[in-house]
Amino acid sequence: MALLQNIPALVVLERFPVPVLAIAEDGTILFANTAFGEMVGRDTDAVKRMQFAEVFHSLPADESAVSVMRAHAGLLVDLVHDDGSIVRARMSKSALLRGDDPVALATFQDLTERLWAEEL
Repeated sequence: MALLQNIPALVVLERFPVPVLAIAEDGTILFANTAFGEMVGRDTDAVKRMQFAEVFHSLPADESAVSVMRAHAGLLVDLVHDDGSIVRARMSKSALLRGDDPVALATFQDLTERLWAEEL
């Protein structure tokens, strides 16, 4: 238990084997783990230099990014891969549950290949 109490949250999030993204209300990307970067074909520093509208292909960019992420929790979202292709992923609810949290932190499940196979 002592080990768990001493591990910083960002270290834990980085080690998650699933893609994780944290975004601020203004669309600034605050955190992306390596798994998220790999899913969109970028390193984490490149992801953190991007804005909400550059990552999310078809979600409204004229509203609070946190509100948009909450509204689309549990749904398929289109993410822009570095090569210009679209990555289809299911976005979780934000792990930050208070309505006044200025940040949304979500995980993603890449469903691109499975959806392609179902369409064939």
